[in-house]
Amino acid sequence: MTATIDLQIACAETTHLPSLNEIQHWCNTLLRHQDLSDKEITIRIVDEEESHSLNKQYRGKDKPTNVLSFPFDAPEHVTIDLLGDLVICEPVVLNESKQQEKDVKHHWAHLIIHGCLHLLGYDHINDDEAEEMEAIEIAILAKLSIDDPYLDH
Repeated sequence: MTATIDLQIACAETTHLPSLNEIQHWCNTLLRHQDLSDKEITIRIVDEEESHSLNKQYRGKDKPTNVLSFPFDAPEHVTIDLLGDLVICEPVVLNESKQQEKDVKHHWAHLIIHGCLHLLGYDHINDDEAEEMEAIEIAILAKLSIDDPYLDH
């Protein structure tokens, strides 16, 4: 069970980015937890301007956001193991980790796992969905020795 990561860095600030190996480990842990075989994921790290533009265009929200998920829905005759694309805003991740007093690498791991679960069809629109998704996130993060990101927040 291996995740193939296409990592795209599209921002100037890169001092607090996780390594490709860390991202690979986090995604592999998620795949094992979900009992999934090999999958490909594109992860694009962006600045606030690109995040803001995409968030406005696709979600109607006029601000940058931490992570956007774009699941890939292959046509019926196409067989490809692409889960989809994640767009993560590096400045938002850094600001949130400071505000929430979280280890920045742990916050990166949480957001990547959160985004990947969206690619797999999980959501948090209603309370039942949110509880299910959060429980999965907490379980995967625990396997990575990362505390529950929802405590005290």
